[in-house]
Amino acid sequence: MTITHQNDLDGLRAIGRIVANTMHAMAAAMEPGMTTLELDRIGHDLLEREGAVSAPQATYDFPGATCISVNEEIAHGVPGARVLAVGDLVNIDVSASLNGYFADTGASFCLGPVPPSLDRLCRDGRRAMQIGIAQVGHDKPLAGIGNAIGAFASKRGYTLIRNLASHGVGKALHEAPEEVSTWPTRGDRRRMHDGLVLTVEPFLSRGGRWAAPGIDDDWTLYSQPAAPVVQYEHTVVATRRGPIVVTMPG
Repeated sequence: MTITHQNDLDGLRAIGRIVANTMHAMAAAMEPGMTTLELDRIGHDLLEREGAVSAPQATYDFPGATCISVNEEIAHGVPGARVLAVGDLVNIDVSASLNGYFADTGASFCLGPVPPSLDRLCRDGRRAMQIGIAQVGHDKPLAGIGNAIGAFASKRGYTLIRNLASHGVGKALHEAPEEVSTWPTRGDRRRMHDGLVLTVEPFLSRGGRWAAPGIDDDWTLYSQPAAPVVQYEHTVVATRRGPIVVTMPG
């Protein structure tokens, strides 16, 4: 999507606020003994209260209002009977639409005390996203996002999942530009333009390089090789003055 009027930006900010509030409310509600289905129900009810529609459900018939991935699950986790426990690493990904506008956000959260290395991975995962967002702007190269994130990850000894990319969003959950790498690439000469809407969502890991499907369902993805992975995501608008993040709570 390319924003052409203030109404577009207002519409994006409205749904961006809803998905951000939903994600943070779900994270605050997490507690040991809760199932991921119960956590998803909280997200479902919050979206419904705002009149928003779950994007993965509406677009792909995903079996949940939100994606909840725990520990070895790194993306597209299906809410179900899995019971959360102290020390779990939980990724909550919320995307939804309202009045024809779509926004997408996600973050990884630690449930209770975790080893310092996992705390550090979470902090650096959020920093990696921020570094990518800083590369968003009119006439800037799309590849600049992944190149900057890659330099940060390499300097600190991390790896990046290389087959889960950022993407265009706004009038649909996934739209052009497709496959925006959050890892270093060569040969991508595409450039951003004023008003372009896209996600920035690196998957930072301590050894993982690829997302691979499991055998339990057709959705959940796992790190290959097996390793801890965190993901942080915002929906961002490229402008002549730099990035505008629309998935902010409020």
